[in-house]
Amino acid sequence: MTPVLAATAFLGVVTTASGWFIRQSGRSLWSAACLVLGGITLLLGCAAVVLDLDGVPSPVLRLAGCLLLPLAVLAYPRLSWREPVSFVLLVVVIGAGVLSVAWEDAFGLMGFVLVGALLVHVWWALEQGDVEDRRALTWSSLAWIGAGLAAAFVAFLSESAGVVEFPDLDAAFVAVMALGPAAMVVGVVRPEVVDVRGLVTRAVVAATVVVAYVAVAVGLTSAVEAARGRSLEATPTIVLCAVLAFGVRPLQVMLRGVVDQLLFGDRPDPLAAATSLADRIGDDPALALDAVREALVLPYASIRAGGEVLASSGTAVTHTRVLPLRLGDDEVGEVVVGLRAGDFGLSAADEDVLRIVAPLLAQTLRARQMSRDLQRSREAVVAAVEEERRRLRRDLHDGLGPTLSGVAFATDAARNQVRSDPDKADALLVQLRADTAEAITEIRRLVDGLRPPALDELGLEGAIRQHAATLHSAAGTPLPVTVRVPEPLPALSAATEVAAYRILVEALTNVVRHSAASHADVSLHVEDHSLVLAVRDDGGSANGWTPGVGITSMRERSLQVGGTLTAYATRDGGLVEAAIPLGPSG
Repeated sequence: MTPVLAATAFLGVVTTASGWFIRQSGRSLWSAACLVLGGITLLLGCAAVVLDLDGVPSPVLRLAGCLLLPLAVLAYPRLSWREPVSFVLLVVVIGAGVLSVAWEDAFGLMGFVLVGALLVHVWWALEQGDVEDRRALTWSSLAWIGAGLAAAFVAFLSESAGVVEFPDLDAAFVAVMALGPAAMVVGVVRPEVVDVRGLVTRAVVAATVVVAYVAVAVGLTSAVEAARGRSLEATPTIVLCAVLAFGVRPLQVMLRGVVDQLLFGDRPDPLAAATSLADRIGDDPALALDAVREALVLPYASIRAGGEVLASSGTAVTHTRVLPLRLGDDEVGEVVVGLRAGDFGLSAADEDVLRIVAPLLAQTLRARQMSRDLQRSREAVVAAVEEERRRLRRDLHDGLGPTLSGVAFATDAARNQVRSDPDKADALLVQLRADTAEAITEIRRLVDGLRPPALDELGLEGAIRQHAATLHSAAGTPLPVTVRVPEPLPALSAATEVAAYRILVEALTNVVRHSAASHADVSLHVEDHSLVLAVRDDGGSANGWTPGVGITSMRERSLQVGGTLTAYATRDGGLVEAAIPLGPSG
């Protein structure tokens, strides 16, 4: 089997398989059908050659290469013939393909017509297609055009050097064409596997550099040979090529910028971008992300925390880069940025800019989290106030209200009986006295629920000492409690006093109910404009504490006034410690 025949058979197998894969994807069905038919036709042509069927192989191979494969490219990623341009291109491709099959002498001319028509199709489809179509078409175009240019370049070098015969070149050309159908599969099945726009940029830059390098090298050697009147020796040629090689890298860098600007727009200046971001990032994550995208010309940016997207800007893309957001040693979230068109990753300058602004974004995220915590705290306070109002209304309506109504009715009855039946009036007055005492007791209960009277009578320290003196252990014996206040407490706000008293009472109640402590220690002192209180006991616990209603209640009371609370047990005893702001009166 000759090299050309082997390459043709390889192309036929790849083309048939590619058509089958595209058909399985459910997209580009017309293109898939043409690929399958084209691949089978190529294999039939190879079989005809092997069987030595005179007059059959050439038309069959031209049918595949000049009609079916061009139609597959024209119908990719979707067949469109209703627009005037698409209809004309379809007619031209079919006509040129039929002429190539029927008239062998027209093969060369029709080949140029087909290539020109397909290039126009690529341009038109890129202009009219959606995002998915353009991405698939970019894969296909890059492979077909790249394979053609590579084969042509190898042919140019080989012909110039005179070291490769044309049949071998034809075999290489045919084998390289297999890249086209394979890329068509990638374009519809896995177009996101790599950002194809980055491949386009690199391919354009590489092709331009190679052509420029060869053109300059050939031009200089030809000029030197013309000036000397004889061929240039091998050593000067090698030295000349080595000198020219120093210009490859600068040319690549320059061309990358030019191609980027032509295909995908300008890239930002890193220093200017960082300065702009530092001035514009505020407390709103969405506005901060808008500033990041605008300054770095990014298609997408978002902030995530705990797996949840808190804010986003732009349209999500397949290829992204994730950078953590840290405040000190704490990671508060992460910023996700989409890669620009033509980029496989962020440049070092872009990453430097993001690292500069990452603390600002982290502060923005922390500010939002604190705002949410404050909002939840306010909601909790409002809910607590409303719940307290509901309790008061219920107690007044169900308890004190009926009692006072009974007092009013008993007073009227006593007045009516005071002359006619003094004994009955006296009994009514006795009952009236009892009802009044009950009403007074209920009022005191309601008042005590609003604010413990011991705070107004004795102050916080005295109230705690009074309550501690009433505690008894589970065995019924008094529980020794030491209350330590190293220095006189400053004036405290009402909220701070009530919260501290309720937390201390609940903590001591837990010591009595849930521990086998023989002693408890209470300490109060002021530190950093906060009242720090602690309750320690010597009742060890091997398993620690399971937070229940008591601990939850203490923590909620502390949070309502902006404080903190920790509670835990060890083998040596339990500890409840809270820090409560002194408040406006502190």
